[in-house]
Amino acid sequence: MSWRIVVISKRAKLDYQLGYLVVRNEEVTKIHLSEISTILIESTAATVTTSLLAELTKKKIKVIFCDEKRNPSSELVGYYGSHDTSNKIRKQIQWSRHSKEAIWTEIVTEKIRKQKELLKNMGKEEAGLLESYLQEIGWNDETNREGHAAKVYFNALFGMTFTRTADCPENAALNYGYSILLSAFAREIVASGYITQLGLFHDNMFNQFNLASDLMEPFRVLIDREVIQMQRKEFTHEEKIQLVNVLNNEVMIDGKTQYVNNAIKIYCKSVFDALNENDSALIRFYGL
Repeated sequence: MSWRIVVISKRAKLDYQLGYLVVRNEEVTKIHLSEISTILIESTAATVTTSLLAELTKKKIKVIFCDEKRNPSSELVGYYGSHDTSNKIRKQIQWSRHSKEAIWTEIVTEKIRKQKELLKNMGKEEAGLLESYLQEIGWNDETNREGHAAKVYFNALFGMTFTRTADCPENAALNYGYSILLSAFAREIVASGYITQLGLFHDNMFNQFNLASDLMEPFRVLIDREVIQMQRKEFTHEEKIQLVNVLNNEVMIDGKTQYVNNAIKIYCKSVFDALNENDSALIRFYGL
């Protein structure tokens, strides 16, 4: 089972040799591809051989590229993630509106529940308000309890003057962490044979990751929990590594302790089963 998250933060040459990722800089480091789940290339001074890219695609290893500011800007996504991709996509196109709305209702409910749990663990009285929003959620969240909960939630975490559009260290950290999560979900969707463009609720013609944006919602709180523990005077390289390592944290899912990376796999499979069987009870959410 792959578990390593490899971060390339300085000038290096990455190539492939007999099943290994070879990183050449001051020293030569070799890591077997079977151990790697994600490679984050932070430095624009790093070079990657096409033979390595081809093998990483075959092994379904997520590769995230950063820009000159060391923020995630793109990723490697293979054309085919499963031997029966054509059949999976055909099923995806045929998912009924009723089934998608039922699944989305469960997902957004779980997202607010996780937000409430975090606030409760922090001793925030706003947890009670989020509990009331949970009781008010309707079909497909038609009254936008998610939006109301988000405002209360972020103000409780970062202060009444905080907004998600502000240019501040908190938002820089949140956006960075969310992009790592989004990439992890995109990887799992493609590896399962589906396409990321066709979402359940998200339906932006300019967003090629609509489905990943849907599925990741209950996992955002894992990033939020890390960000509130940071000093936040500035968003440092060490804090970026801390957010990447969220994928190596442990959570409970389906009665077992799993790394977040593996929990994403279990959760995504359960959502796909729920959509294909038209049964939202099949979804397996993680516990904090």
